[in-house]
Amino acid sequence: MPTETQPLSVLVRASRVIDPASGMDRVADVGVEGGLIKAIDSSLDPASYDKVIEAEGMILAPGLIDPHVHLREPGQVHKEDIESGTLAAVAGGFTTVCCMPNTSPALDSPEMVEFVRSRAQQVGHCRVFCVAAATQGRKGERLAEIGLCLDAGAVGYSDDGDVIESASMMKSVLQAVKATGKCFMQHCQELTLTDGAVMHAGTVSAKLGHRGWPREAEEIIIERDIRLNKAIGCDYHIQHMSSGDSVEIVARAQREGIPVTCEASPHHLLLTHEAIETHGSMAKMNPPLREQSDIDALRQGVADGVITILATDHAPHTNDEKRNVLSEAPFGIIGLESALGLYHKALVETGCIGWPKLIELLTINPARLCGLDSMGLGSISVGGAADLTLIDPDCSWTLGESDLVGKSRNTPFLGWTMGTRSVMTIVGGKIRNERAFSSVV
Repeated sequence: MPTETQPLSVLVRASRVIDPASGMDRVADVGVEGGLIKAIDSSLDPASYDKVIEAEGMILAPGLIDPHVHLREPGQVHKEDIESGTLAAVAGGFTTVCCMPNTSPALDSPEMVEFVRSRAQQVGHCRVFCVAAATQGRKGERLAEIGLCLDAGAVGYSDDGDVIESASMMKSVLQAVKATGKCFMQHCQELTLTDGAVMHAGTVSAKLGHRGWPREAEEIIIERDIRLNKAIGCDYHIQHMSSGDSVEIVARAQREGIPVTCEASPHHLLLTHEAIETHGSMAKMNPPLREQSDIDALRQGVADGVITILATDHAPHTNDEKRNVLSEAPFGIIGLESALGLYHKALVETGCIGWPKLIELLTINPARLCGLDSMGLGSISVGGAADLTLIDPDCSWTLGESDLVGKSRNTPFLGWTMGTRSVMTIVGGKIRNERAFSSVV
């Protein structure tokens, strides 16, 4: 991360400290020094710290972690790059992101993993870890250099953006990734059911005359992979789940003891396919927005503990690309700057879960998925990394253009009012984002 002049020590006073990893949920002072958490106590001496943040009424959480973002570097830096993407991350309260390998060239070799690590050290505003491609060029034909990518620092594997279509290759991938002890993240899309489709198969696609994308395209791949993995036991993770029926498939596998986890994104928890009628290509997602019944099932899946991770699938595109007709515009939207407020709206304001569970889904659970908990990330503990997110739990704000600090603006959530916001992001003891909210000494 870039070198910046920062106070040697910081004291966050009287916030509600929530650390799901340890079960801590109490009002306390947290002292930070030398990039580490120095102390957690009911009353710490302000005179011992260079900067004191009066945070009464705020929530102090472990730094938020997003295991599914697209930083577009190398190859598509006109959309986003590591510097701009991590700036968006800290603006949203994220201290760690894991970048997907569908870049150009793909992140399918130790050299490319090292490239990401080096660039993040030079220009990144938060921690960046690489999810390496599982197959060469993400073509699904030959295994990538999985072991060497692990040695270079890969924290997981995926051909995200493309499904591994061949069952035989998928079995080989699961076996190879199992040997690394890391997870495989699948983009679940049965291609013969989605060719030419741009949105959910339902009443809106029929009305607009577009070919529909059925739920079965997701569900079939999930069921296939679970069956393949039953004897292998690789940590298998489903990305951006969209179908309500997928929740029950995963729940059944979890009850059988098969290692499968899944994530939900803000848009699939809040928007239906009807958004296409008002937002056009800004609501074009992969997988697509579906129906209210799917939203309800996904939210219930979070409440029941089936869906254990929240991930934005932050996917930047230029305005010109998104202004294309629906059939030609790219899939995806940005998410880092607005995610916390949108998750709160979808899950806390609706009564599905409370703050401790929301923070768990955004911190220790993604940390465990990618093995980052072994680095001290995703939790708050004395001697641990000082990655912290300070949250105003009762802050009404409206997402505007000025809040989007990355390169792209492709989101249907502009103009949405949210009820909570991150107000300070601390990465390795350094304040990377700060909004006016309290008395700072």
